[in-house]
Amino acid sequence: MEIRTLRYFLTVAREENMTRAAEILHVTQPTLSKAMKALEDELGKKLFTRHSFSIRLTDEGRLLRSRAEDLVSMADRIEREFVSLDDISGGDIFFGLAESYRIRTLAREIRAFRRRYPDLRYHITSGDTEQVTEKLDKGLLDFAVLAEEPDAVKYDFLAFPDADVWGLVFRADDPLAAKERITAEDIAGLPLFCSEQSWRSDIPRWCGERMREMRLEGSFRLSYNGSMFAMEGLGYLLTFDRLIDTSPSSGLVFRPLWPRLETRLYLIWKKYQTFSPIAERFLRQLRADFGAEPDETLIGKS
Repeated sequence: MEIRTLRYFLTVAREENMTRAAEILHVTQPTLSKAMKALEDELGKKLFTRHSFSIRLTDEGRLLRSRAEDLVSMADRIEREFVSLDDISGGDIFFGLAESYRIRTLAREIRAFRRRYPDLRYHITSGDTEQVTEKLDKGLLDFAVLAEEPDAVKYDFLAFPDADVWGLVFRADDPLAAKERITAEDIAGLPLFCSEQSWRSDIPRWCGERMREMRLEGSFRLSYNGSMFAMEGLGYLLTFDRLIDTSPSSGLVFRPLWPRLETRLYLIWKKYQTFSPIAERFLRQLRADFGAEPDETLIGKS
Protein backbone atom coordinates (compact mmCIF):
# COMPACT_ATOMS: atom_id res chain seq x y z
CA MET A 1 0.00 0.00 0.00
CA GLU A 2 1.62 3.24 -1.17
CA ILE A 3 1.23 6.68 0.40
CA ARG A 4 0.38 8.03 -3.06
CA THR A 5 -2.55 5.62 -3.29
CA LEU A 6 -3.77 6.70 0.13
CA ARG A 7 -3.62 10.33 -0.99
CA TYR A 8 -5.73 9.37 -4.00
CA PHE A 9 -8.19 7.58 -1.74
CA LEU A 10 -8.53 10.54 0.64
CA THR A 11 -9.19 12.91 -2.24
CA VAL A 12 -11.90 10.64 -3.63
CA ALA A 13 -13.43 10.28 -0.15
CA ARG A 14 -13.48 14.05 0.29
CA GLU A 15 -14.88 14.93 -3.15
CA GLU A 16 -17.30 11.96 -3.37
CA ASN A 17 -16.87 12.19 -7.12
CA MET A 18 -14.24 10.37 -9.19
CA THR A 19 -14.12 12.99 -11.95
CA ARG A 20 -13.54 15.94 -9.60
CA ALA A 21 -10.96 13.96 -7.62
CA ALA A 22 -9.07 13.11 -10.81
CA GLU A 23 -9.00 16.77 -11.82
CA ILE A 24 -7.65 17.82 -8.42
CA LEU A 25 -4.99 15.08 -8.49
CA HIS A 26 -4.06 15.83 -12.14
CA VAL A 27 -4.54 12.23 -13.23
CA THR A 28 -6.99 10.67 -15.67
CA GLN A 29 -10.23 9.23 -14.33
CA PRO A 30 -9.40 5.70 -15.61
CA THR A 31 -6.05 5.87 -13.80
CA LEU A 32 -7.73 6.92 -10.56
CA SER A 33 -10.50 4.32 -10.88
CA LYS A 34 -7.91 1.62 -11.51
CA ALA A 35 -5.93 2.68 -8.42
CA MET A 36 -9.05 2.57 -6.24
CA LYS A 37 -10.03 -0.86 -7.57
CA ALA A 38 -6.51 -2.14 -6.88
CA LEU A 39 -6.72 -0.77 -3.31
CA GLU A 40 -10.02 -2.58 -2.75
CA ASP A 41 -8.50 -5.80 -4.12
CA GLU A 42 -5.43 -5.43 -1.89
CA LEU A 43 -7.56 -4.98 1.23
CA GLY A 44 -10.17 -7.49 0.20
CA LYS A 45 -12.95 -5.05 1.10
CA LYS A 46 -15.33 -2.80 -0.80
CA LEU A 47 -14.47 0.79 0.07
CA PHE A 48 -17.08 2.66 -1.98
CA THR A 49 -20.69 2.39 -3.02
CA ARG A 50 -21.03 3.91 -6.46
CA HIS A 51 -24.08 5.89 -7.59
CA SER A 52 -24.90 7.64 -10.86
CA PHE A 53 -23.15 10.91 -10.08
CA SER A 54 -21.42 10.30 -6.76
CA ILE A 55 -19.76 7.72 -4.54
CA ARG A 56 -20.04 7.08 -0.81
CA LEU A 57 -17.71 5.38 1.62
CA THR A 58 -18.68 2.02 3.06
CA ASP A 59 -18.05 1.28 6.75
CA GLU A 60 -14.72 -0.23 5.71
CA GLY A 61 -13.99 2.90 3.67
CA ARG A 62 -14.64 5.14 6.65
CA LEU A 63 -12.28 3.03 8.77
CA LEU A 64 -9.57 3.31 6.12
CA ARG A 65 -10.10 7.08 5.87
CA SER A 66 -9.40 7.57 9.59
CA ARG A 67 -6.26 5.41 9.35
CA ALA A 68 -5.11 6.93 6.05
CA GLU A 69 -5.37 10.47 7.42
CA ASP A 70 -2.95 9.58 10.22
CA LEU A 71 -0.55 7.78 7.86
CA VAL A 72 -0.48 10.59 5.32
CA SER A 73 -0.02 13.19 8.08
CA MET A 74 2.89 11.19 9.44
CA ALA A 75 4.45 10.86 5.97
CA ASP A 76 4.14 14.61 5.43
CA ARG A 77 5.71 15.26 8.80
CA ILE A 78 8.67 12.97 8.09
CA GLU A 79 9.29 14.73 4.78
CA ARG A 80 9.23 18.14 6.46
CA GLU A 81 11.56 17.01 9.23
CA PHE A 82 14.18 15.69 6.81
CA VAL A 83 13.94 18.80 4.66
CA SER A 84 14.52 20.98 7.73
CA LEU A 85 17.44 18.97 9.21
CA ASP A 86 19.96 21.39 7.75
CA ASP A 87 17.80 24.44 8.37
CA ILE A 88 19.26 26.06 11.48
CA SER A 89 16.71 28.88 11.39
CA GLY A 90 13.49 26.90 11.62
CA GLY A 91 11.41 23.77 11.19
CA ASP A 92 8.05 22.40 12.31
CA ILE A 93 6.78 21.71 15.84
CA PHE A 94 3.41 20.08 16.50
CA PHE A 95 1.39 20.75 19.66
CA GLY A 96 -1.86 19.38 21.09
CA LEU A 97 -3.29 21.81 23.62
CA ALA A 98 -5.83 21.76 26.40
CA GLU A 99 -8.09 24.79 26.79
CA SER A 100 -6.62 27.21 29.34
CA TYR A 101 -5.68 30.86 29.82
CA ARG A 102 -2.26 29.55 30.87
CA ILE A 103 -1.62 28.51 27.27
CA ARG A 104 -0.55 32.15 26.99
CA THR A 105 2.66 31.08 28.74
CA LEU A 106 3.39 28.70 25.87
CA ALA A 107 2.55 31.38 23.31
CA ARG A 108 5.08 33.70 24.92
CA GLU A 109 7.71 30.97 24.80
CA ILE A 110 7.03 30.43 21.10
CA ARG A 111 7.25 34.18 20.45
CA ALA A 112 10.64 34.34 22.18
CA PHE A 113 11.84 31.21 20.36
CA ARG A 114 10.92 32.68 16.97
CA ARG A 115 13.26 35.60 17.57
CA ARG A 116 16.13 33.11 17.37
CA TYR A 117 14.54 30.79 14.80
CA PRO A 118 12.48 33.03 12.49
CA ASP A 119 11.51 30.20 10.13
CA LEU A 120 9.81 28.20 12.89
CA ARG A 121 6.42 26.82 11.85
CA TYR A 122 4.15 25.61 14.63
CA HIS A 123 0.95 23.59 14.28
CA ILE A 124 -1.76 23.60 16.96
CA THR A 125 -4.42 20.97 17.66
CA SER A 126 -6.85 21.63 20.50
CA GLY A 127 -8.68 19.03 22.56
CA ASP A 128 -9.06 17.29 25.88
CA THR A 129 -6.63 14.74 27.33
CA GLU A 130 -8.02 11.82 25.35
CA GLN A 131 -7.87 13.65 22.04
CA VAL A 132 -4.37 15.10 22.30
CA THR A 133 -2.68 12.07 23.90
CA GLU A 134 -4.07 9.84 21.14
CA LYS A 135 -2.30 11.99 18.55
CA LEU A 136 0.84 12.18 20.68
CA ASP A 137 0.93 8.39 21.05
CA LYS A 138 0.58 7.99 17.28
CA GLY A 139 3.58 10.25 16.71
CA LEU A 140 1.54 13.03 15.12
CA LEU A 141 2.55 15.55 17.80
CA ASP A 142 5.82 16.54 19.44
CA PHE A 143 4.21 17.87 22.62
CA ALA A 144 0.83 17.94 24.32
CA VAL A 145 -0.45 20.18 27.12
CA LEU A 146 -2.78 18.52 29.64
CA ALA A 147 -4.91 19.99 32.41
CA GLU A 148 -4.25 16.99 34.66
CA GLU A 149 -1.21 15.20 36.03
CA PRO A 150 0.17 12.94 33.29
CA ASP A 151 1.03 9.26 33.40
CA ALA A 152 4.70 9.26 34.44
CA VAL A 153 5.13 5.72 33.09
CA LYS A 154 4.36 6.83 29.52
CA TYR A 155 5.42 10.47 29.44
CA ASP A 156 8.08 12.92 30.49
CA PHE A 157 6.76 16.32 31.38
CA LEU A 158 7.19 19.88 32.62
CA ALA A 159 4.76 21.61 34.94
CA PHE A 160 3.65 25.10 33.95
CA PRO A 161 4.70 27.77 36.47
CA ASP A 162 1.14 28.91 37.29
CA ALA A 163 -2.12 27.06 37.88
CA ASP A 164 -5.66 27.73 36.62
CA VAL A 165 -8.35 28.76 39.11
CA TRP A 166 -11.78 27.12 38.96
CA GLY A 167 -15.05 28.97 39.19
CA LEU A 168 -18.65 29.14 38.05
CA VAL A 169 -19.86 31.06 34.97
CA PHE A 170 -23.54 31.96 34.86
CA ARG A 171 -25.99 34.73 33.99
CA ALA A 172 -25.34 38.11 35.58
CA ASP A 173 -29.01 38.41 36.63
CA ASP A 174 -28.89 35.17 38.64
CA PRO A 175 -29.24 35.53 42.45
CA LEU A 176 -25.89 33.75 42.87
CA ALA A 177 -24.20 36.78 41.29
CA ALA A 178 -24.54 38.53 44.67
CA LYS A 179 -22.02 36.09 46.15
CA GLU A 180 -18.27 36.71 45.99
CA ARG A 181 -17.44 33.02 45.83
CA ILE A 182 -19.27 29.74 45.29
CA THR A 183 -19.42 26.78 47.67
CA ALA A 184 -20.61 23.23 47.06
CA GLU A 185 -23.72 24.01 49.07
CA ASP A 186 -24.56 26.88 46.67
CA ILE A 187 -24.69 24.65 43.59
CA ALA A 188 -25.97 21.35 45.02
CA GLY A 189 -28.85 20.20 42.82
CA LEU A 190 -28.36 22.92 40.19
CA PRO A 191 -27.93 21.99 36.48
CA LEU A 192 -24.17 22.09 35.92
CA PHE A 193 -22.03 22.06 32.78
CA CYS A 194 -18.49 20.70 32.88
CA SER A 195 -16.07 18.62 30.84
CA GLU A 196 -16.38 14.87 31.49
CA GLN A 197 -12.68 14.74 32.36
CA SER A 198 -13.00 17.41 35.06
CA TRP A 199 -16.28 16.01 36.35
CA ARG A 200 -14.45 12.75 37.08
CA SER A 201 -11.31 14.25 38.61
CA ASP A 202 -11.27 17.94 39.56
CA ILE A 203 -14.81 18.49 40.86
CA PRO A 204 -14.83 15.46 43.22
CA ARG A 205 -11.60 16.60 44.91
CA TRP A 206 -13.23 19.99 45.49
CA CYS A 207 -16.63 19.02 46.88
CA GLY A 208 -15.74 15.65 48.42
CA GLU A 209 -18.73 13.77 49.84
CA ARG A 210 -21.14 16.37 48.42
CA MET A 211 -20.35 15.10 44.93
CA ARG A 212 -23.44 12.90 45.13
CA GLU A 213 -25.52 16.09 45.35
CA MET A 214 -24.03 17.51 42.16
CA ARG A 215 -26.08 17.29 38.98
CA LEU A 216 -24.37 17.21 35.58
CA GLU A 217 -26.77 18.77 33.09
CA GLY A 218 -24.42 18.40 30.12
CA SER A 219 -20.76 17.94 29.25
CA PHE A 220 -18.69 20.17 26.97
CA ARG A 221 -15.17 19.85 25.64
CA LEU A 222 -15.08 23.57 24.80
CA SER A 223 -15.95 26.04 27.55
CA TYR A 224 -17.13 28.64 25.06
CA ASN A 225 -19.93 26.37 23.88
CA GLY A 226 -20.88 25.69 27.49
CA SER A 227 -21.04 29.42 28.17
CA MET A 228 -23.62 29.86 25.40
CA PHE A 229 -25.88 27.36 27.16
CA ALA A 230 -25.29 29.17 30.45
CA MET A 231 -26.20 32.43 28.73
CA GLU A 232 -29.56 30.91 27.77
CA GLY A 233 -30.20 30.00 31.40
CA LEU A 234 -29.91 26.26 30.88
CA GLY A 235 -27.36 25.79 33.62
CA TYR A 236 -24.11 26.86 35.31
CA LEU A 237 -20.68 26.29 33.78
CA LEU A 238 -17.78 24.99 35.87
CA THR A 239 -14.61 26.14 34.16
CA PHE A 240 -11.27 27.91 34.51
CA ASP A 241 -11.01 31.64 35.09
CA ARG A 242 -10.35 33.89 32.06
CA LEU A 243 -11.60 31.41 29.45
CA ILE A 244 -14.96 33.13 29.04
CA ASP A 245 -15.76 36.80 28.51
CA THR A 246 -17.46 37.90 31.74
CA SER A 247 -17.05 41.64 31.23
CA PRO A 248 -20.02 43.84 32.30
CA SER A 249 -21.43 43.85 28.76
CA SER A 250 -21.24 40.06 28.36
CA GLY A 251 -24.30 39.22 30.48
CA LEU A 252 -22.23 36.60 32.34
CA VAL A 253 -20.27 36.58 35.60
CA PHE A 254 -17.47 34.42 36.99
CA ARG A 255 -17.30 33.54 40.67
CA PRO A 256 -14.38 31.48 42.06
CA LEU A 257 -15.06 28.23 43.89
CA TRP A 258 -14.46 28.00 47.61
CA PRO A 259 -12.45 26.30 48.96
CA ARG A 260 -10.14 27.43 46.18
CA LEU A 261 -9.69 24.83 43.45
CA GLU A 262 -6.69 24.95 41.11
CA THR A 263 -5.49 22.80 38.24
CA ARG A 264 -1.95 22.87 36.91
CA LEU A 265 -1.02 22.43 33.25
CA TYR A 266 1.67 20.02 32.09
CA LEU A 267 3.65 19.95 28.87
CA ILE A 268 4.24 16.29 28.04
CA TRP A 269 6.08 14.20 25.47
CA LYS A 270 6.58 10.48 24.96
CA LYS A 271 9.35 8.78 26.89
CA TYR A 272 12.43 8.06 24.78
CA GLN A 273 11.05 10.30 22.04
CA THR A 274 13.45 11.33 19.28
CA PHE A 275 12.85 14.98 18.53
CA SER A 276 13.60 16.97 15.42
CA PRO A 277 16.43 19.49 15.98
CA ILE A 278 14.03 22.42 16.27
CA ALA A 279 11.77 20.61 18.79
CA GLU A 280 14.83 19.65 20.86
CA ARG A 281 15.97 23.28 20.95
CA PHE A 282 12.51 24.44 21.99
CA LEU A 283 12.41 21.91 24.84
CA ARG A 284 15.77 23.18 26.07
CA GLN A 285 14.38 26.71 26.18
CA LEU A 286 11.30 25.58 28.10
CA ARG A 287 13.38 23.70 30.65
CA ALA A 288 15.49 26.78 31.24
CA ASP A 289 12.51 29.14 31.51
CA PHE A 290 10.42 26.78 33.63
CA GLY A 291 13.33 26.29 36.04
CA ALA A 292 14.15 22.65 35.22
CA GLU A 293 17.64 21.22 34.79
CA PRO A 294 18.61 19.70 31.42
CA ASP A 295 18.17 16.17 32.76
CA GLU A 296 14.97 16.60 34.72
CA THR A 297 11.56 18.24 34.64
CA LEU A 298 9.77 19.80 37.58
CA ILE A 299 8.14 16.46 38.27
CA GLY A 300 8.95 13.89 35.61
CA LYS A 301 12.35 12.51 34.62
CA SER A 302 13.52 12.41 31.03
